[in-house]
Amino acid sequence: MVDAAECGVKVMCRFRPLNEAEITRGDKYIPKFKEDDTVVITGKPYVFDRVLPPNTTQEQVYEQCAKQIVKDVLGGYNGTIFAYGQTSSGKTHTMEGKLHDPQLMGIIPRIAQDIFDHIYSMDENLEFHIKVSYFEIYLDKIRDLLDGESLFLFLNDDLPASSLLQGCTERFVSSPEEVMDVIDEGKANRHVAVTNMNEHSSRSHSIFLINIKQENVETEKKLSGKLYLVDLAGSEKVSKTGAEGAVLDEAKNINKSLSALGNVISALAEGTKTHVPYRDSKMTRILQDSLGGNCRTTIIICCSPSVYNEAETKSTLMFGQRYSSLLLWSDSERKNIHILGLSCF
Repeated sequence: MVDAAECGVKVMCRFRPLNEAEITRGDKYIPKFKEDDTVVITGKPYVFDRVLPPNTTQEQVYEQCAKQIVKDVLGGYNGTIFAYGQTSSGKTHTMEGKLHDPQLMGIIPRIAQDIFDHIYSMDENLEFHIKVSYFEIYLDKIRDLLDGESLFLFLNDDLPASSLLQGCTERFVSSPEEVMDVIDEGKANRHVAVTNMNEHSSRSHSIFLINIKQENVETEKKLSGKLYLVDLAGSEKVSKTGAEGAVLDEAKNINKSLSALGNVISALAEGTKTHVPYRDSKMTRILQDSLGGNCRTTIIICCSPSVYNEAETKSTLMFGQRYSSLLLWSDSERKNIHILGLSCF
């Protein structure tokens, strides 16, 4: 049996409040919360490392989901934080929030502040070099969000995962404000589209990469850590979004890459005997050196509390349990779940 803590994996579940459209329709509020790790939907309990109900503040989300992983990356580990869920479930609010609002800012701007707070309090003999990149995966193409010409990037499979991206813009930053400037610049270039679920729905997976290198100038000891912050595109049934034409093509690519991510997650959870299909998608290939092993991984599954979205919410919860539960199940239990044909997509 695999110990989830030993694998550095956490699965967190966040429910947003009912939104204006759901309130106007009179939608029923369906989740029931038990203690701090369980949510019950239509009588079925779903258990995660932590369940965050709608009244959870942005600061509390950061404390529970990201604060420890920042310490680990500064200690030389690689890490990844994902936000997964259907369109309009609160993924971007969780990861970015209102970037310049101290109360409503999300995980990424809080990480930027926290990293520099740690650095300012550390030994003066430590020298830090921090650089960031920002790119999206759109229609299975990788686009540099910090390049004025919107260049597509290419993967060089002859190189290790840490050096895969060719020509990706890297910006050295020396303050939280400089990180925020980079985020603002990249956000202005991200692909969005109008769907039935959300007026400004993100139709790409966005990845914000923070690369930290440090050296003790006295002992010459060096550490490096990378943190990938991933805001996944919405996972939902195409019929519900009203997607057509180009937007329908986007949806097909989104679902394909989310399925590949799910397959990698399952393979990692099943242990070293299983082949991990990193090369099945560009996203999992890029993240290869920051998933599994002794890397730190946090998956934040974001859910709607409305009965209107019950099917998608259950699918999201099953996706989260696909990772958290498999880590703790015995070999026979894993075998049974595959026989039953559990599918989260």
